[in-house]
Amino acid sequence: MEKAKVAGKAPQMEQLEEGEIYAWCACGKSENQPWCNGAHAESEFTPKVFTAEESKAAAICLCKQTKNPPYCDGSHMSL
Repeated sequence: MEKAKVAGKAPQMEQLEEGEIYAWCACGKSENQPWCNGAHAESEFTPKVFTAEESKAAAICLCKQTKNPPYCDGSHMSL
């Protein structure tokens, strides 16, 4: 299994808007982190597409090791 590229060693705070659809980059190759730009093409990765349930600031994972994508779970602390 291919391993995701670590795009950052700390989460990125993003303002999510209720009802908006987001595509979180799972491969780590997007130049538009933390969001997908299609850089995963021809890899086994697919973005995590989700709809924000509420408007809020959220810590979005950049290390790509989270067990709760797209949200940071502290996995970057062990890198």
